[in-house]
Amino acid sequence: MHKPSSLRWRLLWNLALLLVVLMLASGLSAYWNGREAADTAYDRTLLASARTIAAGLSQRDGTLSADVPYVALDTFAYDSAGRIYYQVNDIHQKLISGYENLPGPPPGTPRTDSYPALARFYNATYKGQNVRVVSLLKAVTEPNMNGMAEIRVAETDEARVSMARSLAADTLLRLGMLAIGALLLVWFAVSAALRPLERLRTAVEERQPDDLRPLPLVEVQHELWPLVRGLNHFTERLRGQFERQAQFIADAAHELRTPLAALKARLELGLRSNDAEVWRSTLESSAQSTDRLTHLANQLLSLARVENGARAIAEGGAQLLDLSQLARELGMAMAPLAHKRGVALALEADEPVWLRGEPTLLNELLSNLVDNALAHTPPGGNVILRVTAPAVLEVEDDGPGIPLEDRDRVFERFYRRNQQVAGSGLGLAIVGEICRAHLAQISLHDGEQAGLKVRVSFIAG
Repeated sequence: MHKPSSLRWRLLWNLALLLVVLMLASGLSAYWNGREAADTAYDRTLLASARTIAAGLSQRDGTLSADVPYVALDTFAYDSAGRIYYQVNDIHQKLISGYENLPGPPPGTPRTDSYPALARFYNATYKGQNVRVVSLLKAVTEPNMNGMAEIRVAETDEARVSMARSLAADTLLRLGMLAIGALLLVWFAVSAALRPLERLRTAVEERQPDDLRPLPLVEVQHELWPLVRGLNHFTERLRGQFERQAQFIADAAHELRTPLAALKARLELGLRSNDAEVWRSTLESSAQSTDRLTHLANQLLSLARVENGARAIAEGGAQLLDLSQLARELGMAMAPLAHKRGVALALEADEPVWLRGEPTLLNELLSNLVDNALAHTPPGGNVILRVTAPAVLEVEDDGPGIPLEDRDRVFERFYRRNQQVAGSGLGLAIVGEICRAHLAQISLHDGEQAGLKVRVSFIAG
């Protein structure tokens, strides 16, 4: 099974990824800002060189000449890592000095507004190198010559790229140091914030298996209170479940111990006799005791099925069922038993009544209610199984009924109001558990003639 990652490391990893993205974005931004700053700085030097060259233009005998002083190119000597190219063209765009084929400005290149000069800056490629070029127009107004001479000065972009990279690297270095500091601060902050969880984990691990006391709330932050309250609520339900199981096991052991001891004593007494009639009587009474034990065991298994069915309903396993059809099938199955006991079993269910539930549990509920009614109805009496809308089930009998003071106790496990009537005391307890699983309301009422009427109100489907 894959081990889940640490909350602390997951938070730091996500924060680190975010910081890396921010650093990359900041680095790119710093590079382009640095390149723009470098262009601004070096463009000023390019223009100064072009102006120096333009100042050396002179006209002699109708011919324009250029005296390019060394200082025009010397401004790049200390801060340039690249090469410098220049070109001077006369008013007819004829080369009079410098390098040949130096690219001119592309069509539509605007004149710069940053400097008071007829200059245009642009990027080009010369001799396989990326260069930055300034084109400066110089007016020539001589008696025999009138027009615009052009001076071009180009510089390879190594210095500009180096400056931009230096600014980007410096920015990334500072951001990296800031990111490391932020991650360390987050690490210590998260570690401090998780200490209450560590204390809570230690408190849970150090508890004994039978220690189901609530966890204290005083040592955790407010954000952890819902978690601790949820654990305490779960622990409370678990303690209640353990207590019910322990009580059920104790009651079941008590209920089984007495009939088993009686059965064993009866068999031992029969074995001491040599009379066949005594043997037969012993076997018959033992068979009846065995039937009662079998019924008790089946009731105990039914309780286990109720718990499993309730869990299935809670997990969304309920089905859409017709309560009238279930009552009809159960009535047909119980008819022979009612006839054997001399009781008339009637069904009143004219139309379908739909609800959502677990079919096995609902059959168990119907079976226990009808069996309980048949067991308490004298021969010649009547038991009515009635289903009405929206989702109400009623079982009415002609028996002795249940006094008001005992109606709350009959849903307790192993409670039998009349010890003379055979039974395990689990029938109505099972019915109550099934009703709770279906969120149904069960109530006891006096019958219309006599006896008892049990009403179960379900949530209609």
